[in-house]
Amino acid sequence: MRVMAIDYGDAHTGVALSDPTGLLTGVTRTIHSRNPRVVLDELVRLIGEYQAEELVMGFPRNMDGTEGPRAQLYRDFARQLEEASGKTVTLWDERRTTVDAHRILLEAGQNAKKRKKTVDAVAASLILEGYLDARRLRS
Repeated sequence: MRVMAIDYGDAHTGVALSDPTGLLTGVTRTIHSRNPRVVLDELVRLIGEYQAEELVMGFPRNMDGTEGPRAQLYRDFARQLEEASGKTVTLWDERRTTVDAHRILLEAGQNAKKRKKTVDAVAASLILEGYLDARRLRS
């Protein structure tokens, strides 16, 4: 069962897909658009192309676990994606994923300009890894 993770953002949205078994992180993409409709359409296209059966989207929380100021925006986008794709979207705590993604890319030697283009895809991979790990622990 292929799982798609989404790191939704204002200008860039990262996407990570698991392998077909749903065990490992595989393909990553970045959607470069500020237009939510463009992002939504591209996500639906990718869901079909990769036959993603499960969707998980990063959800903004404060460090104390309370919902962040953008929580409702993310809930609304998740609802739109559910309506457009016919699939349930699981909201997943994304605390520190972007910070960790920047650190990973910096340690890999990427300069700031290159990091800006790929950090959202790496953050989506971290969301996916966390989700897949939790799912394995539940089974």
